[in-house]
Amino acid sequence: MSFYVKFISYILSSIYMLVFGLLLVIFHGLLWLGTTLGGREGLHRVANALQISLMYAHLILGVRYQLRNRFTFDTDKPLIIVSNHQSMNDIPPLIWMFRKHYPKFISKKELGKGIPSISYHLRKSGAALIDRTNQKQAIAEIIRFAKLIAENKYAGIIFPEGTRSRTGIPKPFKTTGLEVLFKYIPNAQIVPVTINNSWKTTKYGKFPLGLGAKITLETHEPILLSDYQKNNYNELIATLEKIVTSKIITA
Repeated sequence: MSFYVKFISYILSSIYMLVFGLLLVIFHGLLWLGTTLGGREGLHRVANALQISLMYAHLILGVRYQLRNRFTFDTDKPLIIVSNHQSMNDIPPLIWMFRKHYPKFISKKELGKGIPSISYHLRKSGAALIDRTNQKQAIAEIIRFAKLIAENKYAGIIFPEGTRSRTGIPKPFKTTGLEVLFKYIPNAQIVPVTINNSWKTTKYGKFPLGLGAKITLETHEPILLSDYQKNNYNELIATLEKIVTSKIITA
């Protein structure tokens, strides 16, 4: 990074972090109010407003989003969204893209406390908060999550890599979480999603932030889980990994 670019990045990153923090604090109260007055629907509406606000805040850094979706998803069936993961900036556009389906995440338990808005939304929305060091707890939590998705026809979002790819190069898919979701949501539509360039916003670390990234999200043709043999999902997982990673740009 040249001195000039680094200097600009420090200034813009400072402004962005201030705006980001203010949004989280303001929306924390609004999420509580929305939940108190409107229940699930109130929480959902305020959460959607938070996501689009966070996306617009990225204009400070020259970051743009392009959401590409050519498909219509059945609202009478639950969705399993399978995506690669490059940074925390994957979250707002995913929620916004699938907002009609009440999207919910499988996330590490550490995010469930201490972060204004984000922790509150994860807890109240029914997200799976898993302990990566406790497989028994993680599986039990994903089972609860899967039943919630199946019963309410929500969208469950999973990052099978298990952690962020900080260089854009995808990590191998882990199968356990997917297998649990497949078992407990047998009528799901599976939607592969490819995310590109999100990693560039954090390529220097947490601070300063990268400038000018064009983050793209692209959905692929949905797959009916019922088309695959029950309890033998190796072929399906391999297919999903190939679809998602085939469109990743690592440069």
